[in-house]
This record gives sequence, structure tokens and C-alpha cells, in this order.
Amino acid sequence: MLTTISGFDRIGEENAFAVLARANELGAQGRDIINLGIGQPDFETPDHIVEAAIKALKDGHHGYTAATGIAPLREAVAVDIVKRTGVEISPERVVIVPGGKVTMFAAILMFGESGAEILYPDPGFPIYRSMIEFTGATPVPVPIREENGFAFSADELLGLISDRTRLVIVNSPANPCGGVTPKAEVDKLVAGLERYPHVAVLSDEIYGQMTYDGEAHVSILSYPQIRDRLILLDGWSKIYAMTGWRLGYSLWPDALFDKMCKLAVNAWSCVNAPTQYAGLAALTGPQDAVGEMVAEFDARRKLVVDGLNAIPGVSCLMPKGAFYAFPNIRETGWQAKPLASALLEEAGVALIGGPDFGILGEGYMRVSYANSRENIARALKRMETFLARGAVAKRE
Repeated sequence: MLTTISGFDRIGEENAFAVLARANELGAQGRDIINLGIGQPDFETPDHIVEAAIKALKDGHHGYTAATGIAPLREAVAVDIVKRTGVEISPERVVIVPGGKVTMFAAILMFGESGAEILYPDPGFPIYRSMIEFTGATPVPVPIREENGFAFSADELLGLISDRTRLVIVNSPANPCGGVTPKAEVDKLVAGLERYPHVAVLSDEIYGQMTYDGEAHVSILSYPQIRDRLILLDGWSKIYAMTGWRLGYSLWPDALFDKMCKLAVNAWSCVNAPTQYAGLAALTGPQDAVGEMVAEFDARRKLVVDGLNAIPGVSCLMPKGAFYAFPNIRETGWQAKPLASALLEEAGVALIGGPDFGILGEGYMRVSYANSRENIARALKRMETFLARGAVAKRE
């Protein structure tokens, strides 16, 4: 009988992909399914980015690159960071990776072991906890509360740090809640972390360019006093509609950079060359499509929140970033995951139950508004009709 190390038994999953698979299965059976579950833009990658990849192939870029990425792309990342944050960084600290999850995996693997603690947001991206548990470290959830606008509380987070804490993961703008942590809280967090020099920080800023209502994204990179232990996660997937290209980047402090390079060589060698040239075109080419996409998400955001708040038993804060709403469904009498399943199977609307993002997600649903306004309106109507019909049968 084959046996594996116990760590593999601790690996969780991202249920959004299971919901996507079931939605596609129902669609293949002829059902009309509206997917507000998966977290990817419904826009196509801009043409000039696609053409850059095609040109790279035609120009013969078919081989390995440096494990850290091609120099022009790393330099373009550094220029883009200066443009967006005002912080000058060396391209020599940038590592090009095959998607955002790779940076999470690498950072958690570096600091996670039996006896260590890693703080992560709850509700939060499910892979954080999954990878923490895989390493044998103890996951310590940082509550992300509706009453705080789904932003983290610096005081609450700092109060969870112990002498066993090795890494703190923060995510703003946030998945699944759409919260954006205000500058005052980030200031307080960074000031408090000065008391804990043994703690590293992974800042997941993949939605950093998706904020609304004048809400400014505050990058933790802006704080020089913490850069020597900060790992920055960002990439192209969301803002350039490139989820399937599997392209991201991370910024590493000097003390960790060589370790990340060794992991890259051992695990994935390099990101495929044509995709890197596509990423270069994305950063250096026209940005019109980015602005248009974010403006459309903004319009959908308002449509989703207004529609959810019109459904009896449902209330929803206006998210300040990303492309997710996180409505409170407690007054409907349903638990979140049974409701998500019923809406998919019976009403043809794919959503994700809040508990898939952590224990504190119970009572909430994640609604992705990465779908057309027409489909969003249809989905909201189906949800309202379903809940009205089943209001007398409050299921668990």
C-alpha cells in the first residue's frame, strides 16, 4: 500500500474551482447557469498583450529563461512599482513566477514548520490556511469583520502575535470580502510590528489597482522600516485579465532572495518565455483597457450591492476594492454552503459559501461581479425568487 507524508493529508482546496466544475457540468447538460462564483475577469486579455506573446514565439523565444525571469520584465516591474507607489526598488529583488499562488507557497514554506505560527486573514483566500497546515505550522486566523468594513484591525492582528509567530499574511484589497484597509490601520500595523523583528510579512496586493470611490490602495512597500522582512505578492492575472496565462511576480528582501531563487530552480525552472514577453507588453503598453475594465467593475459593483440589499433577509456592504461583494445572509435562515448549493442546483446561480474562506465566513456568501450586467441582474432576480419561495422552509 502506498503511503505519503502526513502533510499531504492536510492540504485543502479552493472550492471555487469545484463550483466552477459543477457549473460547467450543469451547463453541458443544457442548464442556463450564471456564474458569479469564480474569481477571474470576464474580459479578454488586451490584443497588444496577446500579439506580444505570438511575436515572442515567432521570434524564437522557445527556451529556458533565467529562473528569476527575463531582465526586461523585471526592470519593467520595478518601473511600474515606482509609478504606482513612489518606491524605488532594484529589479534584482524581483522574481517572476507562474501565478500568485506560487509566492504564497514559497513564503509559507520558508516560515512554516511544526511549532511555528502563521497569521492569516479569515475570511481570506483559502490557500493561505491550506499551505500553512501543509507545512505543519499552526494557522492563526486574523478576524476580518463586517463592522470594520472588512478591513483588518491592526490592534487585533498585533494582539495575536506570539514568540512563535514567524509570518503575518495581509491582503488588501481583499478576497473574498472586497475590503480595503485604510492608511491609519496600515500605519498602526507597521508601527506595531517594530516590536516584533522576528516576524516577516507577506503582503498580497494582487488587487491593488482595483479600488473604488477614491479609496487609495496603501502598499506596505511604502514603509521603509519593514522592507527588510517584507514579501510583496502581485501580478498580471486580475488587472490585465490574464488568469490563464499564469504570470505573477514577487519582491523579496535581501535575506530571502537567494532562498527563493533556489526554490524556483528546484520547482518550476522558469516561467515560459512567451508569457513573460506578454507581461512586458502589458506593463509598457497602453493602459486604456485597464481603466475601462475597472470602470465597468465599478458599475457592476453598484448594481450587485443595490440588488442584494433589495432581497429580504440579505444585507451587503459596498466593497471598496477587488471584484467581490460579501453579503450577509443570516436573516434568510439559511447556512451559507447549503444556500450556495441550492442556488446552483435549483436556481442556476453559482456563488461561493462564506465558510469556504474560513470559519468566520459563515453567514456570508461571496458574489463575484466578474460577469456582465445583464447576467448579474438575472442572477439577482433568481436569488430573490428562490429565497422568497423557500422563506418558509428555513433549512440548515
